[in-house]
Amino acid sequence: MLKNGELLKVAEEGGYHVFVTTDTNLKHQQKLANPRLGIVVLLATSWPRMQRVIPAFVAAITAATSGSYTEVEIPE
Repeated sequence: MLKNGELLKVAEEGGYHVFVTTDTNLKHQQKLANPRLGIVVLLATSWPRMQRVIPAFVAAITAATSGSYTEVEIPE
């Protein structure tokens, strides 16, 4: 099992361009100063709620660039 920091490193080394997570503490737990990945954080873990805003997080993933950090609001 990989910890967050290791997971980000493996994802970068594996050629991934975007890291998507629901871990809202990621920015506080990791040094995100120079990531090669774009990071998209979905601010909910409820799939029924997330389904209602799929276009919003697809847009965030599509717009992500190296070093970007985006949080996607998921309304109740």
